Amino acid sequence: MDSRTAAHVLTQIAAYLELSGANRYKARAYQTAARSMLAANIDDLSATLGTGELARLRGIGPATLSVVRDLIESGESRYLEQLREQIPEGLLELMRVPGLSTEKILKLHEQAGIASLDDLELAAKEGRLAKVKGFGPRTAQKILAGIAFMRTARHFTLYPHAIITARAIVTAVRAHPDVVQAELAGSLRRVREVVADVDIVAACERGPEKVAESFGRIAGVSHARLDGGAVGIRFVDGTLLDLYCVTPAQFGVALWRATGSADHVADVRARIEQRGLRVQGDALVGRDGRAIPTPTEEALYEAAGLQWIPPELRENQGEAQAAGERDLPRLIDPADIRGALHCHSEYSDGKSTIPEIGEAAKAKGWSYVGISDHSQAAFYASGMTRERVLDQHEEIDAYNAQARGVRILKGIEADILADGRLDYDEELLGRFDYVIASIHSRFAMDGAAITERVLRAMDDPHMTILAHPTGRLLLSREPYALDVDAVLQKAADVGVAVELNCDPHRMDLDWRYLKRARDLGVTVEIGPDAHSARSLEWTDLGVSMARKGWLRREDILNARETDEVLAFARRRRT
Repeated sequence: MDSRTAAHVLTQIAAYLELSGANRYKARAYQTAARSMLAANIDDLSATLGTGELARLRGIGPATLSVVRDLIESGESRYLEQLREQIPEGLLELMRVPGLSTEKILKLHEQAGIASLDDLELAAKEGRLAKVKGFGPRTAQKILAGIAFMRTARHFTLYPHAIITARAIVTAVRAHPDVVQAELAGSLRRVREVVADVDIVAACERGPEKVAESFGRIAGVSHARLDGGAVGIRFVDGTLLDLYCVTPAQFGVALWRATGSADHVADVRARIEQRGLRVQGDALVGRDGRAIPTPTEEALYEAAGLQWIPPELRENQGEAQAAGERDLPRLIDPADIRGALHCHSEYSDGKSTIPEIGEAAKAKGWSYVGISDHSQAAFYASGMTRERVLDQHEEIDAYNAQARGVRILKGIEADILADGRLDYDEELLGRFDYVIASIHSRFAMDGAAITERVLRAMDDPHMTILAHPTGRLLLSREPYALDVDAVLQKAADVGVAVELNCDPHRMDLDWRYLKRARDLGVTVEIGPDAHSARSLEWTDLGVSMARKGWLRREDILNARETDEVLAFARRRRT
């Protein structure tokens, strides 16, 4: 029994427990154990069971260990089979339909006999959902739209989830005795916000075809398709792997091709051909018809007359032209970040205290961290009353008075109300070091109305940052119908920063707009939207997305020192 298969079983148990209405912490324990098991990347768990190593893995407790022991000894989980007998397997797929909570799924099952995605779709089309309390015609239409969206997105995974799996796989590839080098490629290397599969290129000392074939037989594989030195693998948990095994002399070409994008590769290939060379398979071929050893991507780009292009930029957005002119930007780096401004504490819906957030920021080497809890209108997120704001400010002042090496800034995430006003009055807004403004309600306004709502809010001189501008939730909710170009132009005109919200479910503003923002001179804030001290780590993911949008250090608000950030906020007010 391998750890990937065990992780898949633990994940299924977690989903069944959630559907059964069990204590949410119980389901979460199985999810945690699944992540730990996947990260362990062990081909044969039986050896670790006897030594006690398995029991010492983080997140593995008595209950989850019992499941894994069952898998090792019998190849099956009796606990999972028990849960399957109680809950139809088709209900698991319903959990991926946007807007359907587990409570709603169970109500649909109990009152309308719905046990699969097809059942739900048919019932919504035939109007039978109306028999279930709370499911009127409008709800049925939303469900049908959600099913269509889910079917489009069902084969994709959020980047942070996919990269954990990919790193475990690339570690296994590098461990092969005939592999001298292996790197991630594809959409993961380009840092796309959602990905469909894992691409890896391996340089093999001898027999690339035999190496590829050997990976088609590793533990946890449910299907493998071999084509020379390439193998397409589907694992038991649905993960797809395309592994390309080549000689070291071909590695640079193979890595460039497998990284993509297709349009970028076509552009660079055309430039290579203009210089009298050509790409044939994974080989660079010279004018004399002989293969030119190309062990690195740098050699490939040099043959095209280009600077090496960072993978994040390879989306055919003018990067080859800039590389040919030696004019690629010096992209933002994680080390450039001096702090974070979009963070929530226990004062609203966060999980960490102010000192915990401050110490986490200090551990990252930051100069400051801003606490921006929800304003009063966000009652669903324990939005703060005026009195609670004043209490929070007292605590922040006390923390800062102790000179701990990191400064806590006083921020707020103020709701943009339906008429474009910011939550709170002018006097209270004026007490904050900076104000983040965002929409959390009435997403269904038409494009003109919601754009006017945001533009009006940007006229308020207290607004420092417009947060998660389009409201999208990746693989779950489409962005609202905002005129992004109009908003970016307004931000440039009035001096409001626009957020790149790097919560993995948001990645909002979309990287496709960031280069436009930079060209307009709009300042961008990379905001982790942290709801715990631990989730400050999302800032590094935001930096990767900012790089994808061609952003430099000077474009980023929180790459500036504390006084510069405060001055940026004060500038509008004066």
